[in-house]
Amino acid sequence: MYLDLLLKAIRICADYRPNFGQGRRGGLTVEQFTQLYGADPFYSWFGLDSPLMYTAHRAAGGMTSIYRQIGIGCQWVFNKILQDALGLREEDANWSYSIPAVGLKNRKLSLDARIPLRVMEPTRMIVIAEWLRDAASILELESDAIESLKGAVFEVRQGYKSKDSKRQNADVTNAANAYAHQYLPVVVLLSNQIDSDIALRYYRARWLLLRGTTGGSTLDSTYVFLREVIGYDLAGFFSRNSSTLKKEVGTILEKLLSEE
Repeated sequence: MYLDLLLKAIRICADYRPNFGQGRRGGLTVEQFTQLYGADPFYSWFGLDSPLMYTAHRAAGGMTSIYRQIGIGCQWVFNKILQDALGLREEDANWSYSIPAVGLKNRKLSLDARIPLRVMEPTRMIVIAEWLRDAASILELESDAIESLKGAVFEVRQGYKSKDSKRQNADVTNAANAYAHQYLPVVVLLSNQIDSDIALRYYRARWLLLRGTTGGSTLDSTYVFLREVIGYDLAGFFSRNSSTLKKEVGTILEKLLSEE
């Protein structure tokens, strides 16, 4: 089930085609690209209508697409793990909130997963509640804020190397709204790839940051948290299925690096 979710997300990348600013759904073929650039005197003077340029664009955009789709697949898997391991319904494992807009329809935003204490079986609730208190203490929340927490909400990423200020600002807003709804906000990284400046900003916004380390504690490692608090060995899952995942990504890369 989890492997199928990952492969479904990753396979979307195989059909990636750049659109070269044309807004064409599905992107351009190499023939359409050479016609477009060949008809532009400036680009043709420099030889930018070469099929090699198309391949370079497709490889660059496809690489970004692979990172993005792996991240999306991991979001699906993480959410499903919480449902299965904690006995949550789909609606309980999801969380969204609305931003009021004067004269406009309210904007609805969502995070990738949620653990609500109120619907959990008592034994599991005790474990999660203890972890929540420890996490909130590390983030230096006031004692009354810690006691009022209703659970945790999660933003799942494969990694975070881009200094995208728009994305960071949105996540700062997400954290503020999570606390307003009495949930602890948690960034779940599946890798160790995050810029130190970004990590610092998230700490300052009172996000708990779990990194993709196989060692550490439940308060700083994604895989330790999942294994010891949630009860699922995600690192073991990735390790067992590594050959399948490598083969799938390798096939997609070969296709992206071909001319068409």
